[in-house]
Amino acid sequence: MCADDAKVIPAVSSQAEAIARAVEVIADRVRAGGRLIYIGAGTSGRLGVLDASECPPTFNVPQGVVVGVIAGGPSALTRAVEGAEDHPEYAISDLSAVSLTSKDVLVGIATSGRTPYVLAAVDYARKLGAFTVGLSCNPDSEIISRVDLPITPVVGPEILSGSTRLKAGTATKLVLNMLSTGVMVRLGKTYGNLMVDMRATNEKLRHRTNRIVRETTGLDSTAADALLDRCGRELKTALVSQLAGVSAEEARERLRKANGRVRSAVNANGKNGHAHANGNGKEELVLGIDGGGTRTVVFLASRNGRGWKLLGRGEAGPSNRQAIGTTAALAALDEATGLAFTAAGRARCKVRAACLGLAGAGRPGDQEIVREWAARSRLAACVQVIEDAALLLAAGTPDGWGVAVVAGTGSMAFARSAEGRTARSGGWGPLLGDEGSGYAIALAGLRAAARSADGRAQVTLLTDRLLTAFGLTRAEELVGVVYRGGDRAAIAALAPVVLDAAEAGDPVAEHIVRDAASELASATAAAARQLGLGAAFPVAVAGGLFTSSHDYRQRFLSALADRGLAADPVALVTEPAEGAVRLALAKVGSSA
Repeated sequence: MCADDAKVIPAVSSQAEAIARAVEVIADRVRAGGRLIYIGAGTSGRLGVLDASECPPTFNVPQGVVVGVIAGGPSALTRAVEGAEDHPEYAISDLSAVSLTSKDVLVGIATSGRTPYVLAAVDYARKLGAFTVGLSCNPDSEIISRVDLPITPVVGPEILSGSTRLKAGTATKLVLNMLSTGVMVRLGKTYGNLMVDMRATNEKLRHRTNRIVRETTGLDSTAADALLDRCGRELKTALVSQLAGVSAEEARERLRKANGRVRSAVNANGKNGHAHANGNGKEELVLGIDGGGTRTVVFLASRNGRGWKLLGRGEAGPSNRQAIGTTAALAALDEATGLAFTAAGRARCKVRAACLGLAGAGRPGDQEIVREWAARSRLAACVQVIEDAALLLAAGTPDGWGVAVVAGTGSMAFARSAEGRTARSGGWGPLLGDEGSGYAIALAGLRAAARSADGRAQVTLLTDRLLTAFGLTRAEELVGVVYRGGDRAAIAALAPVVLDAAEAGDPVAEHIVRDAASELASATAAAARQLGLGAAFPVAVAGGLFTSSHDYRQRFLSALADRGLAADPVALVTEPAEGAVRLALAKVGSSA
């Protein structure tokens, strides 16, 4: 099935031009008061209703602007209504019920291209003057000649003959995603690649709005929340208010005049919100770079009042020289930097300052190699190369001091005192240490599964769960998978399997996770003790394990408390590159 599903992407890609044309037409008609209406039967109808129902919470589009109609009515969403698709008269009554007009765009979804219900719908819509799109997966089908614009991703026969919920359903979902998302982008529901017109109706979305404000404006979490409160928790209003330096009322008026487009509202009256000029009128561009053992993230930013504005984000592979070598690491840094400029729509240039927080760059010799590359690349006038953990303190502690604890593919604790002295514990790599990391936890789980399979240790849930994760059936097969294809990152990715087993009460997994959290707490205590930070200090945590598992974070904090230490405050850092931007801007300020 995986091999068969791989045919979907090329099929959809072949229709890019038609999809783009549909996006333009739909956006124009919705802007003029029309609607996007999906209609289909069975799986096709359900996918249309699904896409329509996601638009209001995702893009804050009013109910009724995107409509999904399914043969058989709402009850057909959860159970098959046999024969409904064979009644063309139902389609006309269903479209009359939603008051289809000539202003609307109707997307008829029929995998076969010959469903009577859908064919009648597009015929009726064309008579009314509505623009019609036909989405099918068969070449030369009936619907193609009966619509204004056909979209036809031909995916080929299904692995189960006639089961159109498989490849055809996947292709349909992808096309509908592109249509609705593309339309919302054209309507100003996004700012860059950020969804800025969503409704923060739950805790997850409230956190997301705070993150978007931070990424876009450079404010910290507390200031971002205060800004949102001043703006009635309206994300777009908050962005325009901060970026343009105007009140919430003025921001709302600018958005009204700009038809809801954040960029246009910010640019009103010559204010652009994209950059801050120094005394010579030159833009203060900086680069914040976070390079780790799994990925490299680059932020291209500019000063914006008392904060900063994210212009572009680039991401590439790992850049830890100790793990992948100098050539590959520098290539990742170069690629991610170029992508950040591309995302910002700017030509690559030498910026005022760059801060690179890199895994495996704690020694002067390692830092010098990176600085030489930065000089050759004309990266920045001022280049700072530091350990990646130092970024966490800049991004996640009130005053840039405390302990940063990383639990990702690798692990370590990095401490900094208020006076600037530093210390570290852990981070010795997979052979000598990295206790508490994703790699260490996953490896311990694999070893426990192997011992259990041999009968040398107690039975554990880990055996079956790890086999399932690899798609295997016998424990003996682990040898080939781990030794032939199991690089560090791939093995570390299995850590959540062990964490889930621990939460499920498996005693073997519980022991592994408890020991891992204890090791991280020991490293934290050791780093803090070297600097005499006392019993309470700020802690910034980061890395895939901490980000994805609340339970693991709590285990770590409990293990810290068992040692008589308190994380006060504690912050979860998801984008260490934010810290790199702040440090780069600080360098610009100190050299001004």
